[in-house]
Amino acid sequence: MGAILTAIGEAEGMVGAVDIVRMQAERSVRDITVNARDSEHGRKIVEVVEALPKTHVANISDRTFLMHLGGKIEVRSKMKLRTRDDLSMAYTPGVARVCRAIAEEPERAFNLTIKRNCVAVVSDGTAVLGLGDIGPRAAMPVMEGKAMLFKEFAEVDAFPICLDTKNTDEIVETVKRLAPGFGGINLEDISAPRCFEIEERLNRELDIPVFHDDQHGTAVVVLAALINSLKIVGKKMEDLVVVVNGIGAAGVACAKIMHAAGVRNIIGCDSRGTVHKGREDLNVSKQWFAENTNPEGRSGGLAEAVRGADLFVGLSVAGVLMPEHLDSMADDPIIFAMANPVPEIMPELAIGKARIMATGRSDYPNQINNVLCFPGIFRGALDVRAQEINEEMKLAAAEAIAGVIPDDTLSEDYIIPSVFDERVGPAVAETVAWAAEETGVARRVSQKEQDIGISTPLLF
Repeated sequence: MGAILTAIGEAEGMVGAVDIVRMQAERSVRDITVNARDSEHGRKIVEVVEALPKTHVANISDRTFLMHLGGKIEVRSKMKLRTRDDLSMAYTPGVARVCRAIAEEPERAFNLTIKRNCVAVVSDGTAVLGLGDIGPRAAMPVMEGKAMLFKEFAEVDAFPICLDTKNTDEIVETVKRLAPGFGGINLEDISAPRCFEIEERLNRELDIPVFHDDQHGTAVVVLAALINSLKIVGKKMEDLVVVVNGIGAAGVACAKIMHAAGVRNIIGCDSRGTVHKGREDLNVSKQWFAENTNPEGRSGGLAEAVRGADLFVGLSVAGVLMPEHLDSMADDPIIFAMANPVPEIMPELAIGKARIMATGRSDYPNQINNVLCFPGIFRGALDVRAQEINEEMKLAAAEAIAGVIPDDTLSEDYIIPSVFDERVGPAVAETVAWAAEETGVARRVSQKEQDIGISTPLLF
């Protein structure tokens, strides 16, 4: 046992606990909990222990895998069925009355089914996190996690739906046929440019909110971080020069929401350089970028784009932004480097050069994380039965997130709330609901009518 613990220590593993499983005269079985830096480090520790004489590693478990064992979510009943009377109301024959009520007045489905508080998290598994096209089965753990976040941060019931097709028409038709059971659709991890068409068509053809979080969730939180950053550096939206590196779904959405917020000089960059009207290799979404941004017509690469820029928004790949790039930017540059897991520039390299630094990582200050956005947006949209999530609702969400931090507590390392800040979800939901009402997309009725449906006669 001493040899085993010594070997683990020499391999830089940290022993958390040692439990006896079985003790025999010639052999003992123990369960040893070891903390490792990552999965590769864990494998090396196992190899070191396995190499010891008279030692055999019988089983290895990973606590992350254990968390996913059997899935991370489940469906539970809201009431107990203890008597025949309970059963007769929850199911036959009593349920028939409720079905007839909905058939005669379909809007009552919002009151009398889970639709009023249920969101479908839909993916085809083609753009999952930093993993790319891994398919619908491998995407399920991410979608389950998304459903957990909905419940944890906004009390919204969400269900993961991974579709075994990449065909745009098939995805649209499938979601349309699933829609009657849901109050909203959250599109997730669908590759560009198909995601633009899928969202646009579903928004046009459904009467419930459709929200592609990879686009708009990122954009809302970026805008929230920018709103507070400008309070620190003392600049205005209309005076900014902004570089967006990575013109995928999120990059286009960030440009659009910043433009709606008043930013007029946005320059996009992709792997081939700046996006401008003279380029002939642009898809539909990048063509929009070329026609609506880069008013100075800048060309060249990232180095040329960031010269004199106030803000860098990175939605691309690791390590593309160099310290010398920051030297050429305007005074008090703001850097949002959101490539995961390794950002466009590590915060350590930006010290003394960037006035404000934010990433997508949780181990540095100023984490730009979509979970600050989508639970509250859907909570607000569901509460007023919004028909869509429009630009005004997104702008309102960004203002709400930024407003959670009082001006007198803002600092370079605190421009965005923590994902665990309990004020965020309610603030976003309330503001989004108000914006939906103001823009005419809300269909809310009184709470009393929502709860018991007294606007129509009960059926006996």
